[in-house]
Amino acid sequence: MTKEELISFWIEGSDRDFESMLHMFESKDYHWSLYVGHLVIEKLLKACYVKNINTKHPFIHNLLRLAEKSNLEITEEQRDLLDTINYFNMQAKYADYKFKFYKRCTKEFTNIWIEHIKGLREWIKKQLL
Repeated sequence: MTKEELISFWIEGSDRDFESMLHMFESKDYHWSLYVGHLVIEKLLKACYVKNINTKHPFIHNLLRLAEKSNLEITEEQRDLLDTINYFNMQAKYADYKFKFYKRCTKEFTNIWIEHIKGLREWIKKQLL
């Protein structure tokens, strides 16, 4: 794939996951919606990496590291948001964290974090223009 095709691949995958995240929220699968929200941001950051650095993206899931490796200038607030969203990846997947995370993911908690994910998504997409 060309650089442009790879960027489109990551953006389109993120857009599909964004819709899935919203559907999961609507169906009250709150912990899974936040897990997929992590994927939404991860894929956009990989698009940034391809755009700014190299077509061979790093095989990591840590959002903060991806943002740094992509040479994005991030605020302290964005850094904190990315750091917290990282936990949604681990806590939804691994059995020892899963139940605690499930209990924590109320409608209100999840809605707040979906709004943060939406804001980050918009900001990252602007970086891709």
